[in-house]
Amino acid sequence: MVHTYTQNSYHIAVDGNSGSIHVLNDLTYDILKDRQSLPPIEEIKSELSGKYRSEDITEAYEEIQTLINRDMLFSTEESLEEVANSKQMNTSVKSLCLHVAHDCNLRCEYCFASKGDYNSGRTLMSREVALKAVDYLVSHSTGRHYIEIDFFGGEPLMNFDVVKEVVAYGRKIEEEKDKRFYFTITTNGTLLNQERIDFINENMDNVVISIDGRKEVHDAVRHDRFGRGSYDKVMPAAQKLVAKRNGKSYFIRGTFTTKNKDFSKDVMHLADMGFKEISVEPVVGSGSNLYFTESDIPDLLEEYDNLAKQYIARIAANRAFRFYHFNIDIYGGPCIFKRIAACGAGYEYLAVSPDGKLFPCHQFVGHDDFAIGDIEHGITNTTLSDRFRKNNIFAKQKCRDCWAKLFCAGGCHANAYFTNGSIDQPNDLSCTLQKKRIECALMIQAWKADKGI
Repeated sequence: MVHTYTQNSYHIAVDGNSGSIHVLNDLTYDILKDRQSLPPIEEIKSELSGKYRSEDITEAYEEIQTLINRDMLFSTEESLEEVANSKQMNTSVKSLCLHVAHDCNLRCEYCFASKGDYNSGRTLMSREVALKAVDYLVSHSTGRHYIEIDFFGGEPLMNFDVVKEVVAYGRKIEEEKDKRFYFTITTNGTLLNQERIDFINENMDNVVISIDGRKEVHDAVRHDRFGRGSYDKVMPAAQKLVAKRNGKSYFIRGTFTTKNKDFSKDVMHLADMGFKEISVEPVVGSGSNLYFTESDIPDLLEEYDNLAKQYIARIAANRAFRFYHFNIDIYGGPCIFKRIAACGAGYEYLAVSPDGKLFPCHQFVGHDDFAIGDIEHGITNTTLSDRFRKNNIFAKQKCRDCWAKLFCAGGCHANAYFTNGSIDQPNDLSCTLQKKRIECALMIQAWKADKGI
């Protein structure tokens, strides 16, 4: 399958089964537009005879045929599966999301974690459970030197002592166990002080701070239990932390809702506040007027176009920042296995609840039907774990038929489940927005190549 589109004066074709990307001139675009196979040249010439010279059509047609012969256009699903099956993927555990706090000092309107307690009662992970989780990761990460722990909540800084103990323990056993820990933390930023900022910047390889953008937007949905907004606490603390990162990774991560469909203003606000690594993503869920419906899609697609143009303008003006969803690496990028199976939830990536239960990912924590084991006994529900492992782009007909599958890897299991009741039924609205983001990202890469950036 080949997807063609035009954006910002660039004609682009994406081959769905190889991931090949082509920037087209007017003629090749007219030949390829909306086709799922290449017809005989006589048919093409008949269609385009009044617009292009015969010899130019012949030359373009031959170039397209060369790309087809190289499996870079109209490539087959069989060729993709052959590459995917060419070697075995390591399915040992790589990453744990430690829910060190099922509690939070905020009551964000759209919180998927039921305002921080995951419907399981407000509690903190004990030191004993946390260190056993580290041991579990070490012993079940066969064949891996680099392993990851993400401190999550709720608000993980409400259990800061345990965070510190896990990091100290991990560093202590690294050489003995021939492992290297990659630590991250996701925080709402309200409990940051100098001690915690210094600790995070020294010990966390990545930090994610939640800010939704403009003050009025942020405070409307990210407030405490008394309704008081958190922007004035979070913004200066986040700026202080980021200023001392010294090149280490971070993300300012926001969520947009129906309250701010003009979310490009929030992205630009965060950039204006000095942040260079920004992710602002659509809210996921249903049940209130914060969540999107099909009627919102045209506005959102237009806003992504708007954001892409502003993003390019910032780069051209030497005021560049990186927007997460526009950061597609078309030259290196993830390996074929990641393009097919994505996050590895349920086997490679697991979440640990405060009582030590294992879940496929952080969004399934608190839903006991998705408990797949615990840190004492490991994965005991192997049937469920295998279901997640096998739930790749080949297992979903919607993904098989989608041109974007190698750029989104089938989407989020949790998003699919909580909207459609099944992890193998992708959410249509999320897919539409994801495909738009991919189109924007590829157009930006085409623009950069055109400008020699």
